[in-house]
Amino acid sequence: MKKHSILSLFAGLTMALLNIGLGGCQKMDRPQMAEIIPDPADDGSIRILTVGNSFSEDAVEHHLSGLAQAAGIPLTIGNLYIAGASLLQHENNIRQNAGAYSYRKINRTGEKTITAGYSIARALADENWTHISFQQVSQLSGQYPTWETSLPLIYEYTAPRAKNTSAKFLLHQTWAYAKTSTHDGFVQYNRDQDVMYKAIVEAVEKAKSLVHIDQVVPAGTAIQNLRTSIIGDNVTSDGYHLDPNIGRYTAACTWFEALTGQSVIGNSYMPAGMSKYEAEIAQQAAHTALATPLQVTDMVNYKDWGGSFDFTRPIYLDFGQSVAASGWNGVTGFMAGFAISNLKDRNGDFTGISFSIDSRFNGVNNNGVLNTSTGFNMPESVARNSLFGNAGTAFNGMVVEKSILRLFGLDPAKSYDICYYGSRDAVNDNRETAFTSTGANEATVYSNTSRNRSEVVCTNGIRPNAKGEILVTVGAGPNNNNANKFYYISAMRIQPAT
Repeated sequence: MKKHSILSLFAGLTMALLNIGLGGCQKMDRPQMAEIIPDPADDGSIRILTVGNSFSEDAVEHHLSGLAQAAGIPLTIGNLYIAGASLLQHENNIRQNAGAYSYRKINRTGEKTITAGYSIARALADENWTHISFQQVSQLSGQYPTWETSLPLIYEYTAPRAKNTSAKFLLHQTWAYAKTSTHDGFVQYNRDQDVMYKAIVEAVEKAKSLVHIDQVVPAGTAIQNLRTSIIGDNVTSDGYHLDPNIGRYTAACTWFEALTGQSVIGNSYMPAGMSKYEAEIAQQAAHTALATPLQVTDMVNYKDWGGSFDFTRPIYLDFGQSVAASGWNGVTGFMAGFAISNLKDRNGDFTGISFSIDSRFNGVNNNGVLNTSTGFNMPESVARNSLFGNAGTAFNGMVVEKSILRLFGLDPAKSYDICYYGSRDAVNDNRETAFTSTGANEATVYSNTSRNRSEVVCTNGIRPNAKGEILVTVGAGPNNNNANKFYYISAMRIQPAT
């Protein structure tokens, strides 16, 4: 008897009961025949469909295809995406056969298409999926009762509709938030990363016994492994979503090894701008997670950058763009938890210096001046974008009195010059911004960012603290007379003091 025969009979009875309104459930429309697409030729490739949200986007949409192509493994990826979707939302969509999903499909050459209005039934009919994955929304991933409530119905609906009767079913073990995360759901775990991680591991492990699950993809453990390395807790863009480089790459490495059974160690694919050493750390974190998925492995061999760095040329940071300008390190997030490990200098060489946002900004502003004349030699795209806060009246429903940046990996025996630029065009009030650099010593400088085209201000001769860190606090200056007290940072330069 085929794998799904008994399941199909059971699921058919279950669906029949649901369709006549048992227990007050809504009638469930069955997929229309017009949605059924003829089977593509089965060439033995791997075809993974995730029923997910932004965490599945982080894990499978960005680097997984590149890893598969580098290994010569044909892979098709489908992600049924709704931002913040919980298992309960997926269940409700099933009950209504709702075309509520953004269907992101990546073919074996890495080409991505996005189509709105897909239902789960329609996506199941689109490919002869070899693997189908479920996951809970991140804040509920460690809450077992939420799995128990919705996973059985989702599985009972999905399994009989999988055209491949040998399809494997997976659970995505998601990751704990950054220690500094401000996500409202973090309170369920006492805002403790270790508590959240352990709760997720326990809940997912228990949930796999609710239905037939072939494998858990331990992305959460891989990320926690990564955090024990020199990378530290610098793997998210906003405190919960993974950062575009090493965070997403580590999750993708975990998925690659789980799907293929092939070790990811030594895979030649890595994101643009990532060093071979960073790729090695990520691959080891993922590989170890597959070997020991239920507990963290301390990455004892990766506690430093594994080499010497000669930081002699300036580092430039670009705030507020989705893609950094050439020669600049892109600060593409504005929430606490965003980080860049191992910043590059102006020539593209790694420096061993890292950066993080420890206290958030309000958001991104795209209305800076376009033409500047400064020692930064900024392209227009850098000058026009900034991160901003507001120390006065509320904006976007909040007051952000100050934002805190952290530079680490600096030499405590040396001192550094840190310079700042910010601008906001088409305003006539004073939007003075204060920049304070704090290490073993401290200095504050001010710049009126209103229509600023030329002023760069610097805190020179700042010595790191004993841990090799300098904190940069950005806020409103004393002459700022805007009602919201908006402050801005568009660009920053760090270099050894001369």
